[in-house]
Amino acid sequence: MTMDKFELQKLRDLPIEGVAERLGLQVSHHKCLCPFHADNHPSLSFCVRRNTYRCFVCGASGGTIDLVMNYQNMDFKEACNWLEHGSRFTVHGSDSQTSDISHQTYFNAEKYERFFERPWLSEEARKFLFEERRLDPRVVRWCRLTSWRDKQGVPWLQIPYYSKEGKLVGIQNRNLIPGGYPRFRFPSGSKCGIYNLPVLNLLQEGEELYITEGASDCWAMLSSGHKAIAIPSATLLTRQNVELLSTLNSKLSTEYHMFPDRDAPGERLFLQLQKVLPSLVHHQLPQDCKDFSDYYLSRKSG
Repeated sequence: MTMDKFELQKLRDLPIEGVAERLGLQVSHHKCLCPFHADNHPSLSFCVRRNTYRCFVCGASGGTIDLVMNYQNMDFKEACNWLEHGSRFTVHGSDSQTSDISHQTYFNAEKYERFFERPWLSEEARKFLFEERRLDPRVVRWCRLTSWRDKQGVPWLQIPYYSKEGKLVGIQNRNLIPGGYPRFRFPSGSKCGIYNLPVLNLLQEGEELYITEGASDCWAMLSSGHKAIAIPSATLLTRQNVELLSTLNSKLSTEYHMFPDRDAPGERLFLQLQKVLPSLVHHQLPQDCKDFSDYYLSRKSG
């Protein structure tokens, strides 16, 4: 399929919310549940003026073509073909008929488990983890990080999410090309809520547990010698998660600590978590560090 720039622009001008609804997403007040991570409250926002979407939790963003590519796991040409022939849109509005498209929400753990039995790190993954992030190799092995390349040759870091019992429940794929888009990809049905839950089995009575805002900050905290989990958004906390963390606090006198990112969302997350974990201790990052990963690297360089 070949398209000139005017045909491509028509596809980019299709109403973004109409495209989302045709994909099966339930849009209300310019928001919907983000399909790219385990979302309990609508975190995917649509900007009608710019005709774009953005999730402030997982970072997914783009326009109409990007949305189809990422949601349907299609390449650029396939997504354009889908928009042109697979959905009945006009630039001025969407067809009122509904689509038969169904989105798989079941996560097939058996399909992916073998990739983490013998993790393999590409050159790009090793550079990212050991040269750029300067992580402890023991942490990389504990987290079972592995890597792969897609059919376009793009290198990805594959980050598994496990339940406390060690069951694979989700996967976060991180683009290893600097500035590469999309930055993250999630297989259908992935439940990427709290990261590194198996570490809870190692907690001793009265021991500290650090809460970070993402997997990379969690790796840095683990490499610093602390036990840690990552909670990227309070909206990802289920009732079971809250009960689990509260039980640890009451049974083991677990002390929760956090270095919030030095921005408004970071402080907001801390306040949200403090409502369910009243004993959560706030630690202030140095002024020149935006997150704990920055702080960790500054200490490694000092």
